[in-house]
Amino acid sequence: MSMDIRSTVLTLGILAAIGAVWLAVSAARHIRRAKRIPFFFKRRKLFEQATSLVIAALALAFFAFANFRWGEDLAYRYFPPTLTPSLTPTITLTPTITLTPSITPTPTITNTPSITNTPAIPQDVADQFESIVTPDANSVFSPLVFAEEVDENYQPVEPAATFENPLTVIYGTYSYNFMKDGVQWTEMWYRGTTLLKLETGRWEGGSGGYALTKLSLPAEEWLPGDYQVQFFLGNQWLMSGYFSVSGNPPTPTLTPSPTFTRTPTNTPTPTRTPVPTRTPVPTNTPRPSATPRPSATARP
Repeated sequence: MSMDIRSTVLTLGILAAIGAVWLAVSAARHIRRAKRIPFFFKRRKLFEQATSLVIAALALAFFAFANFRWGEDLAYRYFPPTLTPSLTPTITLTPTITLTPSITPTPTITNTPSITNTPAIPQDVADQFESIVTPDANSVFSPLVFAEEVDENYQPVEPAATFENPLTVIYGTYSYNFMKDGVQWTEMWYRGTTLLKLETGRWEGGSGGYALTKLSLPAEEWLPGDYQVQFFLGNQWLMSGYFSVSGNPPTPTLTPSPTFTRTPTNTPTPTRTPVPTRTPVPTNTPRPSATPRPSATARP
């Protein structure tokens, strides 16, 4: 039974971790035995054996950690992934019926040979290219794997070829090797013959590793049908990936349009009637003071 690089790295890491635990347990047993022995030389020998077991356990534990952390990337540097060629889609035209002109028309069926359609970059997209780096002819890519979720290591969670609505995003994951930073990279997503997404730019993912691409659409735009994504290096088609969507997408809820309310017209402000001016009250004319009467003269 053959094992891939990922399975081999995981197996070695697990075995190293189990060995580290077993050595640690053995060291603990030696220490407990040494404490019960009254003879100095035997006790010291057991302590020395326990120390060696602890060192070996630590070494295996470090190997297991390094294997899980860097083992797979290191292995891909010396054992690059093998490119599995993807199938090129073929378009088979429906046979047409050609009528032979005669008194009694006899329909004949003419089979049209299938056409192999190789994807190509549209000219308006090629005019946007900026990179002048030549792609490496030894670049290899694994087949695309599609899923609704990916983990932190760009690995698909529950990959599938058919997805059921409702959907919001689909991820395509792949591994690669012998790439060059700066190479012109183009991704094109289709539903049938309808272009849904186009991205082009310079490659910045390094020479090898894992990567992903994704298609995000509103839930109501995930129509049932066949989908594909096409990858290009420069003007050269690299590979394609395919999946399908089944089930009807959710119907968007309509938001009622606001009714138009007429703005009331301004009522003209009535002109102010001028207040009548106050007529000044006449001042009181001072009355003449009373003339004092002469007093009566007394008689003798």
